[in-house]
Amino acid sequence: MSFANPDDATLRTLLERVKTIAVVGLSPQPARPSYRVAQAMQRYGFRIVPVRPLVDEVLGEKAYASLADIPFAVDLVDVFRAAEHVPAIVEQCLALHSMHRPFSTVPHLPSAIWIQEGIVHESAARQAQAGGITTVMDRCLLKEYVRLKTE
Repeated sequence: MSFANPDDATLRTLLERVKTIAVVGLSPQPARPSYRVAQAMQRYGFRIVPVRPLVDEVLGEKAYASLADIPFAVDLVDVFRAAEHVPAIVEQCLALHSMHRPFSTVPHLPSAIWIQEGIVHESAARQAQAGGITTVMDRCLLKEYVRLKTE
């Protein structure tokens, strides 16, 4: 069974409900894609939560060393790490998902992980889906948000 991204209607619904995005691998360097995407999403009104060890703050938000360190709910985990790191991130998401943290406590909001454009790890993505997490892979969160918002 190969991985398939959610359809546009599902993505649109997901993005309408998301308010807080944890960005794993968010760089503090403005030239990096993770910074540019997170900054744009922040300007669209999303709260960005940097997840990056050894960094105190990015985009005016306190940074956390791991997803488990975030003391509040997030709605979406956006992954900007190399493919070999994706299985461990999915494992963290599944563990937190089973504890209902850090994902949103809003009853109708699906837990979600977004694996950025150019990052592919099919077995990890399928594992996240099988664990009940809405999963998007190899797509840019910003590009999809803009595309779906303007259609």
